[in-house]
Amino acid sequence: MPADLIQPFRALAYNNAWANHRLLTACEQLTEGEFAAARTGFFPSLQRTLNHIYVIDLFYIDALEGGWLGPRAWENELPFPSLAQLKPAQAAMHRRLIAFCEAQTPASLTDIIRINRDTRVQNERCDRLLMHLFQHQIHHRGQAHAMLSGTSVAPPQLDEFFAADEAPLRANEFAELSWTEETVWRGS
Repeated sequence: MPADLIQPFRALAYNNAWANHRLLTACEQLTEGEFAAARTGFFPSLQRTLNHIYVIDLFYIDALEGGWLGPRAWENELPFPSLAQLKPAQAAMHRRLIAFCEAQTPASLTDIIRINRDTRVQNERCDRLLMHLFQHQIHHRGQAHAMLSGTSVAPPQLDEFFAADEAPLRANEFAELSWTEETVWRGS
């Protein structure tokens, strides 16, 4: 496996963090009541949907790091009722995922990750588990985006993936995240 195959995982981790940053920043314009209000979705509020993203990130990132947290990750389905609590916790989760992806090698992407499912152990290749985690994020972030569309706050554009020509459009957000284009694309 060529080393350049690691870059997509790094870029996905950064894009994931950036998209969540955009979404959570938009949600900061909501009142706490609007954030918690019932809406149409699998997790029927922005509050519950965004907390679900965090909880599942905790579950999988812990497993990727070799932890054994397992289903205890979702014992509290609403660990951060307010956005003021959730946003820094999700940012910390992003830093863990980015660090994990930054540390990968071609060989480690094929490592088998053991996932505590309580009644069984799931064994999954690292690269497949990362792709699953990113897809999970995209799926539920899309639901939250649709929910936000039903509020007075315009949802941010989330369907971009760091087009080179659009770097100036994200420069301020990258600065908020203490990143540069080189941070994301080094080595590619």
